[in-house]
Amino acid sequence: MNSSFLNMASVGDFLSTSIPATKVEITVSCRNLLDMDTFSKSDPLCVLYTQGLGSKEWREFGRTEVIDNTLNPDFVRKFILDYFFEERQNLRFDLYDVDSKSANLSKHDFLGQAFCTMGEVVGSLGGRLEKPLVGIPGKKCGTIIVKAEELSNCRESVMMQFCGNKLDKKDFFGKSDPFLVFYRSNEDGTFTICHKTEVVKNTLNPVWQAFKIPVRALCNGDYDRTIKVEVYDWDRDGSHDFIGEFTTSYRELSRGQSQFNVYEVINPKKKGRKKKYLNSGTVTLLSFLVDTEVTFLDYIKGGTQINFTVAIDFTASNGNPAQPTSLHYMSPYQLNAYGMALKAVGEIIQDYDSDKMFPALGFGAKLPPDGRVSHEFALNGNPQNPYCNGIDGVMEAYYQSLRSVQLYGPTNFSPVINHVARYAASVKDGSQYFVLLIITDGVISDMAQTKEAIVNASCLPMSIIIVGVGPAEFDAMVELDGDEVRISSRGRYAERDIVQFVPFRDYVDRTGNHILSMARLAKDVLAEVPDQFLSYMKTRGIKPAPAPPPYSPPAQPLQTQI
Repeated sequence: MNSSFLNMASVGDFLSTSIPATKVEITVSCRNLLDMDTFSKSDPLCVLYTQGLGSKEWREFGRTEVIDNTLNPDFVRKFILDYFFEERQNLRFDLYDVDSKSANLSKHDFLGQAFCTMGEVVGSLGGRLEKPLVGIPGKKCGTIIVKAEELSNCRESVMMQFCGNKLDKKDFFGKSDPFLVFYRSNEDGTFTICHKTEVVKNTLNPVWQAFKIPVRALCNGDYDRTIKVEVYDWDRDGSHDFIGEFTTSYRELSRGQSQFNVYEVINPKKKGRKKKYLNSGTVTLLSFLVDTEVTFLDYIKGGTQINFTVAIDFTASNGNPAQPTSLHYMSPYQLNAYGMALKAVGEIIQDYDSDKMFPALGFGAKLPPDGRVSHEFALNGNPQNPYCNGIDGVMEAYYQSLRSVQLYGPTNFSPVINHVARYAASVKDGSQYFVLLIITDGVISDMAQTKEAIVNASCLPMSIIIVGVGPAEFDAMVELDGDEVRISSRGRYAERDIVQFVPFRDYVDRTGNHILSMARLAKDVLAEVPDQFLSYMKTRGIKPAPAPPPYSPPAQPLQTQI
């Protein structure tokens, strides 16, 4: 094994120095969409796709909400993406007219699409890009407006509640059906929608439900930035009547319920027409509560340990390790795909594990001396103590195993999942969290048992990362990754999504830059772990322990005077 390759800049260093990730919030609006509905206007939905780094295949990133009855939607739901200055990040926005509750996009009318890069949006004047929608021959599909705003790292959320008083009556037969729309102002004087309340039916004195919104969504951490609030009367056909508006700021709202937070709702048109016009009613802030969102790093700072376990596929479909075509080939010059995946993920996770001792398991091999098949064997040959010292220790044990065991089969995942689950089940107090990395070349043989093991593990403090290596079809893996459909076993659904699957081939750098391949892989593979971790802690009501104070040396005793 050529150690000079391993001593190149470590992946952790590479990621922290060369890939500064900035979070960017993307807001989408459209104008003059095609009208697909006979009796009312279209009900648009926007779907964002991003492109895989290696394969260039489009993957769905997320969807906005559906807005009924409009050809000029301003979507409230944002897309938050990592922005990488040195990478071409292609984006595709597809618009649909939603006709049913189905999540399947082919069941809805296509309204057009637009392609751009993240750099185009961020680099546009004021971070605002306008493009024509295309994709339906011979038709003008309208335009899309994509806005990007860099998120400050402001972590507070605020819970607010408002009520209205004596709002204008807009409906001929009944009272109004009022709702509020909140906008934050941008640097260039435009406004971005950030919240809509529910509609309160048939009243001029509504009390809206309390709602929670991140402070950065409300004002991007700038407490004096203008917040505009519009008051509307809801109409079924989407032509909501404007009652009036007022402006405020986070700083003003933070005074809480007081005479300062009773706002006159003004309709400028009415004010211009009527000499005696006072207002179109008032809106009052009833409560204002600030809550700091805790992050993954808060738990880490508070001492939560991440326990990292590796499980490697030793089935015969990987090919004879002595042959260069084998996925387990031991080249003296470079890491094989297993080694790359292991090192990429491990080098980042090892920073969160204080003792750097990692259990490393193998499955699907015949073991010496008697050739029994095992789906849960220690790579270092010591079943009582499968721990290896650091990622380099795991690599060493992996190469050692390749020389001593016989690749066999079948490909059973459940034994290694249950192995880690036994440990996770014994520490549920939030002091430890378990991450299992499974690296495999193929199709699972024990799908039913694996699903059951995952459903059982979904209520434990653990996450499972599966990296698929080689050219196989990985359809079953996608099913285990509960992003699209939550995984279930015997009618029981997983409490939370704990599996992240990625095919290694999507990350291989075409120029042969393995460090870059590994950095990309690690970034994507580990993307979901903090959220999976937080969902466990939050549902269990586990708060981060306070971070220990920085070390200060003990005070020297004063010399006593003689």
